[in-house]
Amino acid sequence: MDDLGVPEGQPFLISPAGQYDVALNRYFSVWLASSPWNTQAAHARDLRTYFDFLWFGRGQRDWRDASMDDRAAYEWWRRRDEHGPRVEDTSWDREVSTVNQFYLWAIEEDLVRANPIRQRAATAWSPWARGTGSGVARTVPAEASHTGGRREVKWLPPMSYRLWRNVGLCGFDATEMPRRAFRGRWAARNVAYADSMIRTGLRLCEHSALTVFELPELPPPGAGIVNARAMLPHAISKGSSGRAVYWPVSVLRDVRDYMEWDRTEMLDYGRARGFYTPTPRSLLVEDPAVPKVRIGGRWVPVARLDAAERRRLLVATVGGGWEPAMVWLNQWGLPMTTSGWKQVFADANERCRVQGVGVAATPHMLRHSYAVITLELLWRGHLQALGEMNEQQRLTYQRVFGDPLNWVRIRLGHRSATTTAVYLHTLQELEMRTRLELVPEGAWEPAGFSEEGWLERSAVDA
Repeated sequence: MDDLGVPEGQPFLISPAGQYDVALNRYFSVWLASSPWNTQAAHARDLRTYFDFLWFGRGQRDWRDASMDDRAAYEWWRRRDEHGPRVEDTSWDREVSTVNQFYLWAIEEDLVRANPIRQRAATAWSPWARGTGSGVARTVPAEASHTGGRREVKWLPPMSYRLWRNVGLCGFDATEMPRRAFRGRWAARNVAYADSMIRTGLRLCEHSALTVFELPELPPPGAGIVNARAMLPHAISKGSSGRAVYWPVSVLRDVRDYMEWDRTEMLDYGRARGFYTPTPRSLLVEDPAVPKVRIGGRWVPVARLDAAERRRLLVATVGGGWEPAMVWLNQWGLPMTTSGWKQVFADANERCRVQGVGVAATPHMLRHSYAVITLELLWRGHLQALGEMNEQQRLTYQRVFGDPLNWVRIRLGHRSATTTAVYLHTLQELEMRTRLELVPEGAWEPAGFSEEGWLERSAVDA
């Protein structure tokens, strides 16, 4: 932490005049202090864009003096001005949410008197609420597009995911046969990473921050264990949502194979170039059996280190040297970054496009896929079990095993089931599409009737 109280690695904003606003930057050091770095960086980018507009487009206006007129001008420039960026609705909704959250914090801290973002009354959406009067009244930004895909979940069914993985990551052709021209040296690593994302539901920031100490051991052969359980630390989970993670043994075996072969080669590369020589910034795990490091004169368990600190971890090896503690490394033997993984996905999407495969994926789509598929399977089993019980048995069953939606909520690390409920909307869409496909084409044009005659007949029958 520096003299201004800025923790190492924390984003901060400097005005166009080169000034550091202590009150403004407390938003990052206090309010967002426990948020992942990528969340803090995203907030910093959105706020910078808005504050720059106030300064350069509104006569060097300070963020404390922003008015609703300023916000209206900003909205016009961002979305409708022919010389503006014309951002997508989803991007605009995210920016509105970020700036609104900042000003709510500023009002609470007595830094501003009013929120420049217009508000409107709303009702919290719930899958169990009926009618418009149920739910808890709340205020939301009136500037939101109301057309963004906030409930539209992009996900991949298993067959589509396998096609994307095989073509995009493994370099196969459109028929899923190997291509000789493909030179994907680290395909096994990328496949193991993607498979473990879609089978565990981990976020990109969580998965990328795992160390060798959080990865479960492979169960012994013949043990009959399908999933290996491990704990995700609060320190690297979004919103401190540490939780149990269930790793399918088949996926875990691929991860362990990557560590034994590809990761070992990466470590050899880094070791030969002296990348693992400890420096004053290094955090050293001297005894891998007891994963802890010395910070500020005291011992701190690795489980309490955040993602940035974990990138500084070096673990003592049997031969007396050091190596990174992070599970996922790049070709130089250094920890992979979240931006590096996003590039891996972008490259895979491009390979699919070149091969004429109309499938694309992002890391978050794999998390959505896990949620939708898991929820559907749980609901199917839940309803089947309830259908075979009497009323008292059903009540006992629900008390013991709870709600499938809540189980998925816990697995995803959501604080509220309302957030997880968006996946119910996806299942409803699937059900509707399935039912529509079952409607025979002839139902719309019965034999022997003209369109006019059928409509008249139907009206009489009704």
